[in-house]
Formats: sequence, structure tokens, C-alpha cells
Amino acid sequence: MAEKYRLTIGGQSVEADRYAEVRNPSTGDVVGLAPQASSAQLAQAIGAAKDAFQAWRHADDATRAAACGAIAGVLTEHAGELAELLSREQGKPLGGMGAEFELQGCIGWAGFTGQQSLPVKVLEDSPDRRVEMHREPIGVVGSITPWNWPLMIAIWHIVPAIRTGNTVVIKPSPFTPLGTLRMIELISAVLPPGVLNCVSGGDELGAELSQHPDIAKVVFTGSIATGKKVMASAADTLKTLTLELGGNDPAIVLPDVNPEQIVEGLYWGSLINSGQTCGAIKRLYVHDDIYDRVCDALVVFNENIPMGDGLTEGNLLGPLQNGRQYEKVIELVEDAKKQGARILCGGEAAEGPGYFYPVTFVADIKDGTRLVDEEQFGPVLPIIRYTDVEDAIRAANGTEFGLDASVWGADPAQTAAIANRLEAGTVFINKHADIAPHVPFGGIKCSGLGVEFGEEGLEAYTQIKIINAAA
Repeated sequence: MAEKYRLTIGGQSVEADRYAEVRNPSTGDVVGLAPQASSAQLAQAIGAAKDAFQAWRHADDATRAAACGAIAGVLTEHAGELAELLSREQGKPLGGMGAEFELQGCIGWAGFTGQQSLPVKVLEDSPDRRVEMHREPIGVVGSITPWNWPLMIAIWHIVPAIRTGNTVVIKPSPFTPLGTLRMIELISAVLPPGVLNCVSGGDELGAELSQHPDIAKVVFTGSIATGKKVMASAADTLKTLTLELGGNDPAIVLPDVNPEQIVEGLYWGSLINSGQTCGAIKRLYVHDDIYDRVCDALVVFNENIPMGDGLTEGNLLGPLQNGRQYEKVIELVEDAKKQGARILCGGEAAEGPGYFYPVTFVADIKDGTRLVDEEQFGPVLPIIRYTDVEDAIRAANGTEFGLDASVWGADPAQTAAIANRLEAGTVFINKHADIAPHVPFGGIKCSGLGVEFGEEGLEAYTQIKIINAAA
């Protein structure tokens, strides 16, 4: 019998009336049973968070900082258990930039956030008045997380909320709920009851969460379509929002680079987590002078990268996480073939169990093809040829997306000038997707609203109060 996981409500582990199987995308085996929270249980979790907020909002700065440190400690203690569970339900390998890497990111972000603070700012101290700006918690934060980096993104949502005096109700993706359920069960034991709650279920539960009048802020990571629904549902109660809605991130390779020197950065910039990363390179624009060399270098580099079951030592790439995404990737590649694109490697679904799709580099493809225009979110990279950099810049900017972008070249002045013209929340030079907890991260256009990380990300979980006193 598969293990039943539990909800966390008000500091207690709670069973549900219904459970759903969660399967390993590498093998199809059942990993565990995820509780399907009822509307009443969601209301209980929100009520517990609301009650806990009354005390937690007044906890002093040292107490909140210590809570973040305690979270980092719990994650460190249970990193092995959580990484294995993550690998089994998400599919990513334990090693490389996989499950163990994700847990280290969780620990690092929790620890760093505990060291941050938002001190009172004195705006004026004169003979007439003293004006102070205070940062106060907003209330109960509703967190809705995706299936690609389920634990790390959960920490990105949870820890800054707790650090700033809010309480949280988190709802993980129905594709990868188990690791989050277990992680929250562990973390909640070192926090006051009700400060952190976790409910799992289908998409309809997320809709109820985002609409609930006692949720003061929603932080959501996922698709543009769902993000728009979250934003609409927040309107009636004027909830605060942070939305990270994915990207179709372009990279422009200039003709003065050595392809062999940048191939590793291009490869992992696009294929980390088998391409299932919002900020990964999704479109690669390469100058005609070095187009064939870049294509060849990527194909050769890929020959030494093993893909397979995440729990098998040595594998560096895993499967697509779910059948829906698997079918989408197949559909986009088949459409590219019909449009005359050239498959450099891969291009056919693997036989056997699991949602494995091989690394596929697609050449002789143009903007206007679905694989270029849509976010593929898989191990497939379209490589677009250009001759005039102005055309590449125009194409890079010509979408509704605006999360990340990158430019690769040998001339610092030229790369900087192009970076300043690319429309994205973050533009990298000679690297890609190099995020850090002290550097704000967020998208523009339809890729998101607001930022995470750094002081600005911490401020997003607060509201300003001005104390204006007569001298």
C-alpha cells in the first residue's frame, strides 16, 4: 500500500477523505497518495493562519530571523529524504543540477532570507517633525506553486512571508505535492502553530484559495493563462499579488565568440531540469558566420550527457514531469518538422516507460513557427539563424514574454549595449539563469508582476506605514 501523506493545518497533520495517486514520471510507479483537501479544510487552514497572524505579526525581528534559521536547519537535517522524494515524484536526477541541487538552494535561500531585514527608515527628523517609514506584514499569504522546482519555489514563497511577519497557506501543484507536503510537515514543527499550513488538491482548490476574502496576498508561479485568472480573482478584495508567469527566453550569440568556449553555458542555460525551467533559454539566435559551429558544438556536447531515471547514479537529465507536458513537446517538434525545420539530434520520443523525450536541437527554423513562438518547457531548443543583429534584437523582443534574456559575445561594450535593449526582467551577459537570493528577480510584460529575492522581494510581503510625529 502506497504511503498516505497529510495536510498541515494549524500545526497538526490532518488526513483527507479522498486521496490521489502521484506517479514517478520515470517509471510510472506510484510514489505516494496525496490528500485532496476539501473546501472546509482549506477554510480551516486559512482560519488557522489568520488566527496565528495576530501574534506572529508582533513577533520581534530576532524571532522571525531565528525562524528562518530554524527552517534552514530542518531542511539541512532532512535534505537526503526530501531530495529522494523530489526525484521520485518530479523525475529530476538526484545529482548534477537536480534534486540535491534544489535542496541546497532551499537551504541557501532560507538561511540568507533570515539574515535580511527591513529596518525603519527615517524620512525626516527636523525641528518640525519626525517622519518614519515602517514595513508591516500584510496578513495571510496564499502560495500556489508549480511542478518544475516544487520545493525551491515553495521556499521562495514561504520564507520571505514568514520573515516579514505574515502567515502562509501553501497549495502545491497536483503533479508534485508530496515533497511539499512532507517539507511543510517538517518545517511547521519549528514554527508556532498556524504560521505555515499546507493543503493539496486539484486546480479548483487553488482557485478557491486565490478568491478567499481572508487571503491578503497571493504569490503564484505558473502559466500566463492561470496567472491572469489569479489576478482576476484577486480583484474583488484588492489582494496584493506577486506573479511569475514563465518566459520564452531568447539568447543572442554574436559572431565574435568561440562556440567551443560558450557551448556548456548555452547547453545548461537551456536544458537545466530538462528544459523545464521558466528562466531557461527557449530561443537561440545565432549569427550566420558561426551558426553551423554552434549547432555542431551543442550536438557534440550532448553526446556525453546521460538521461534516465533520476535515482540511477550518473544521470544528469530526467523525463518530462507529466503526460500533458510530454504531449505538448511532441506536438511542437512534429509541427516544426512539418514547417521544414531540420532535426540535429533527437526528435523522436523514446520507447519504454516514462515521459522521456531526448534532447532535441532544431535548426533551420524561423520565428512564426510554434516551437519558436511558444514556451516549449522541455529538452528542445530551436536555433534561429540571423545576419543582422538588429533583426535578432527585434525578434527577441517581439513576444508577450519578458522574463530573462542573454547575449553572448567577446566585446563588452557591444554586449552591454545589446543587453540594454533587450526587453526582460533580467538580461545576462555570457551566461544565463544565474539567479541569487540577493538579486531581485521578476518578469515584465506577460511574464509577471512584481519581483522576488533581495530587499525588493522582501518588501513585496509588506505594506508601508508612515508614523508622522510633531516635534
